[in-house]
Amino acid sequence: MAPGGLPYFDPDYETLSIRINPPRVSVDNDGCRKCTLVKVDSVNKPGILLEVVQILADLDLIITKAYISSDGGWFMDVFHVTDQQGKKITDNMTIEYIEKALGPKGQTADESKSWSAKRVGVHSNTAIELVGRDRPGLLSEISAVIANQQFNVAAAEVWTHNRRIACVVYLNDDSTTHSHDPARLSAMEEQLKNILRVCGGGDEDKVAAHANFSMGLTHIDRRLHQMLFAEMDYEVKAEAEELKISVDRCSEKDYSVVTVRCRDRPKLMFDIVCTLTDMQYVVFHATISSDTPYATQEYYIRHMDGSPVNTQGEEERVIRCLEAAILRRVSEGLSLELCAKDRVGLLSEVTRVLRENGLSVSRAGVTTVGEQAVNIFYVRDASGNPVDMKTIERLRKEIGHTMMLNVKRSPSTSNATQPQAINKPSFSFGSLFERFMPS
Repeated sequence: MAPGGLPYFDPDYETLSIRINPPRVSVDNDGCRKCTLVKVDSVNKPGILLEVVQILADLDLIITKAYISSDGGWFMDVFHVTDQQGKKITDNMTIEYIEKALGPKGQTADESKSWSAKRVGVHSNTAIELVGRDRPGLLSEISAVIANQQFNVAAAEVWTHNRRIACVVYLNDDSTTHSHDPARLSAMEEQLKNILRVCGGGDEDKVAAHANFSMGLTHIDRRLHQMLFAEMDYEVKAEAEELKISVDRCSEKDYSVVTVRCRDRPKLMFDIVCTLTDMQYVVFHATISSDTPYATQEYYIRHMDGSPVNTQGEEERVIRCLEAAILRRVSEGLSLELCAKDRVGLLSEVTRVLRENGLSVSRAGVTTVGEQAVNIFYVRDASGNPVDMKTIERLRKEIGHTMMLNVKRSPSTSNATQPQAINKPSFSFGSLFERFMPS
C-alpha cells in the first residue's frame, strides 16, 4: 500500500509490455528492387502510427506504399520508402537513426526528439507560436518586432490557409542579457498580439489572435496543423477538382473507411495521419499506394471510444478537416530562395523588401546552418496573381548584392492539389533540427 492507505501503482507497469516485447525494426534493401522496406513490429499503443510516420517524414523519405495493421494488441507496419531522388536508402547514418528511433531505445516521441536534438546540438531557447487572420505584410510586421527586440530568428515555418496564418519561430538572443528576460519577452508578446489583432477590427479577429512563448521540444509541422485546426480553417469548403475524399462504412467490422485520392507529394501520409490522430480517431488498418502522379490512401478508423463515424455531420467534418490538412502545404506562386550570412534583422529586411514590392507570402521556411541563413518564400502579388518579371528584376537589384537569390517558378498553381515541399537540401542530421522546436 502507498502512504495514506492508497493502492501502490508501479510507474513502470505501463511500459511492461514494451519491455517484455520490445519493438522489432528492420531496414531491408534486398526485398524490393526499387524501394527500401522499413518493417515495424511492436506492441500496439496510442499514437504509434503517427510516431512512425513522423520519423520517416522528418528524414524526407518518400512513402510509395504502406501496409498498416494494428487491430488487437500488436502493431505491424511495412513501408516502401525512397529518398527524394527515388533511390533506396543506403546511408548508414540514416538507417541507424531509423532503427534507433523506432526500436527499443526510441519508444516514445519525447525520447526520439531528445535523441535527435542531442545529435544535432539543439539548445532549448525561446519559441513563439503565432496564429491569426492573414493579411498582406503581416510577416514583415512580425519580423520587425522581433528584430527591434534584438532577437535573431534561427528557424521558422509559416503556413497560410483560408485567410489564416500560423507560424512557429525559434529565437536566439543577440544581447548580453539573458534571452528569457521577462520584461523583453512581455514587451514583444504584447506588440505581436497587437499586430495580429489589426486584421480588420472585428471582435472575431481579436479573439482569434494568439502569441504564445514556450520552451522544450515539439514537432513544428504537427504543431502548425494543430494551430490551424484549432482556428477551424477547415470551415471553408475546398475547391480542388483532383482531391477526392470519401467516408464509407465497413459494417462487417464496424469500421469507417476513409479513402483519399489526390496527386501524390511528400508528407501526404503524415498530414492525413496527423489530422486523424488530432481528431481523436484510431487507425486500425491502412493501405497506401502511389501510381504516379496520383496516390490512393485508405484508412479503417474508429473514434477513440470505439465507435465509427455515425452521422452525416461527422462525416462531412472528417472530409473537410482532411482536405484542409492536405491543402495547407500548397506552395503557390514564385519560389524565392535567399542565402546570406545570418544576422539580427535579416528576416525583417527581406520581408520588408517583399512587402514594398507588393508581394504576399503564402508560405515560408527559415533555417540556419552555421553562420548561413536560408530563407525560402512562396510569393504572389497582392491580388493573388503570379509575379511579373519586372518585379523579379527589382528584387534582384534590391537584395541581390547582399545575398544569393535563387528564383524558381512553382508548378502550375491552377490545380490546388499540387502542394510542393519547401525545397531544402537533401536530408542531413543538421536539417532534422528544424522539425523540433521549443514548446
